Amino acid sequence: MADADPMITFTQDPNMALNLDLNIQEILLAASTHNIPLLRRLIRENQTPGNPANVKDPETGFSPLHAAIAACEESNEEGEKQTNGVDTTNAGEEGGASAGVVETVKFLLGEGAIWNDLDLNDETPGCIARRLGLMEVYDMIVDAGSAVVEGPSVTQPRYLDSNLTFTNDRLLDSDQNGVMMSWESTIMEKSAAKLLPTPGLRVMNIGHGMGIVDTFLQSHGPSEHHIVEAHPEVVAEMKRKGWDQKPGVRIHEGRWQDVLPALVGEGVVVDAIYYDTFAESYSDFREFFSEQVIGILEQDGENGSGRWGFFNGMGADRQISYDVYQKVVEMDLFEAGFDVEWEELEVPALEGEWEGVRRPYWRIEKYRLPVCKFMD
Repeated sequence: MADADPMITFTQDPNMALNLDLNIQEILLAASTHNIPLLRRLIRENQTPGNPANVKDPETGFSPLHAAIAACEESNEEGEKQTNGVDTTNAGEEGGASAGVVETVKFLLGEGAIWNDLDLNDETPGCIARRLGLMEVYDMIVDAGSAVVEGPSVTQPRYLDSNLTFTNDRLLDSDQNGVMMSWESTIMEKSAAKLLPTPGLRVMNIGHGMGIVDTFLQSHGPSEHHIVEAHPEVVAEMKRKGWDQKPGVRIHEGRWQDVLPALVGEGVVVDAIYYDTFAESYSDFREFFSEQVIGILEQDGENGSGRWGFFNGMGADRQISYDVYQKVVEMDLFEAGFDVEWEELEVPALEGEWEGVRRPYWRIEKYRLPVCKFMD
């Protein structure tokens, strides 16, 4: 049989492309007018591959969720307007989302709409809802996102095998991901003060990085200072700086998953723990506080003991993700037998901080500092 002519190309039927575009526009229009019966029919009858609840407008990147929420902004600009028979004049006020948008968002989430899909303005549906003050809608999306927790952008084996770059103001991996940066110092200082309210307590830090939090922990005069660090280059840098010679400091080389059970076997108990690892998933973190903390943290709570904290940077590249992670963490901490208190701290302006870094890992205005204790 002869070979196919290499010059022959196959093009999509223009009528098929037109029908596909019309189907997308119909779904987006039904979402923006909060017409749930029509939206349900269009989704059920759609024959194109993929979930029709997640179609995208090529010009804006809007999904049906984006369209349903963004329509409230148009309502505010036009004044009084009826959307699917519902007055949306006050849709932009705090908690003032109309029944139309609330029910439409609920329907779309039930159909599998992606809660954190990005449009061409780099906004998720939740970002738009928050910007418009639609807090009921925003909370619904946070609830939806709470069931879906993403993994890290860098796997731990890759990170532990990577070469690191140490400078005065940052620690980068071989892909130029920010492992730790000096702007975190205020957060670390406050965390250390919360965990060690009096001198003479025993403390453990998991993840040394640049040594910022360990330096602040040292300033509170702990009687024991355990440092767990998995990356061999960080361990080498610690020893170069003399951390292994500091009074009371004991360096544990390896992953906490291997180190902590061994320390429990030795009978080691500490009064406070700080957790700040890199390239680990949320499931790793949950395993840490669900399975490991109880074996090594003092439980009597006297003299300020029995506290632990963590660097709360999960989902901090956008507010909706940060809020989702907080809700997930609170539920899982409760399940594991911990109370958590949050203190909000202003984050300094970070313009220029990300030059030379692959991507910013912090884009929100306030940091929520956690202090966790065993439930009474």
